[in-house]
Amino acid sequence: MIDFIPFLDAIRTTGLTPPSRIRTGRIYRFPGLGKARSNRAGWCRLSEDGRFGSFGDWSSGLEETWAACSQSTLSPHQRKTFIETARKERAAARDEKRKLQLKAALLAKSIWTAASAAQPTFPYLLAKGISSHTGKIYRGTLVLPVTDFSRSLTSLQFISTDGSKRLLAQGRKRGCFIPIAGCFSDLMNIVICEGWATGCSLAENSPELCVIAAIDAGNLAPVALGIRRRFPNARLIIAGDDDRLTPSNPGATKAKAAAIASDALLALPEWPEAAPDHLTDFNDLALFKRVQL
Repeated sequence: MIDFIPFLDAIRTTGLTPPSRIRTGRIYRFPGLGKARSNRAGWCRLSEDGRFGSFGDWSSGLEETWAACSQSTLSPHQRKTFIETARKERAAARDEKRKLQLKAALLAKSIWTAASAAQPTFPYLLAKGISSHTGKIYRGTLVLPVTDFSRSLTSLQFISTDGSKRLLAQGRKRGCFIPIAGCFSDLMNIVICEGWATGCSLAENSPELCVIAAIDAGNLAPVALGIRRRFPNARLIIAGDDDRLTPSNPGATKAKAAAIASDALLALPEWPEAAPDHLTDFNDLALFKRVQL
């Protein structure tokens, strides 16, 4: 009988939470690191003989291999078998990921086609003090396009009337973005921010800018590097969030890292003395200034 417990224990050491029981030879999906229970970015697959396995997190790029015994004790033949098996397991997982992303992209196109123009009275737009820009409405929810650099739709972001957000399940996000204003060009000032509402405020304040939203802080660097490869002479600006009340300030920290990696300028909100500490982004700053007028 194959003992899968050590394999699952190895997965748990990375912070992932795999199923409590698995079978060999098939891919299992579960929440990625820090993701909701409904998320399926985490994955694992144990070989048919139970001696080797692979696992990872599609949302963070994590990929690991596992062997039932220490690799240092393997014979040359066993080590070769381990490497080849691990390669096949990772390839199978990547193939599964591509299939799911393609299916999600087709669903995204169908939803986007059926969506209608967003009205300026939508509660989230009113709360954020912004226009609809690239947003539409689908079944009472604000829906935003997530695209790659070919402008192909890869996923969607949904924002409900109370401001809660979710991404289309299995849609490709890494290196993709929500377009807001302007076009890419070596001659343009291109601004990358985290959230769509933040990008809308930046675009409305400076209509001459090309503005896109990377969706979250962890995606700033992949998007920025993608732009830098395609438009090496563009003036790139990372407009980061300032998560002042969160330990290590992930918004500012990851924005700075993205700016360094992509040779971009870094912009963070400059808070007036009276601004509350819970304000974090350029949309918050725009709303605060509006109230003060």
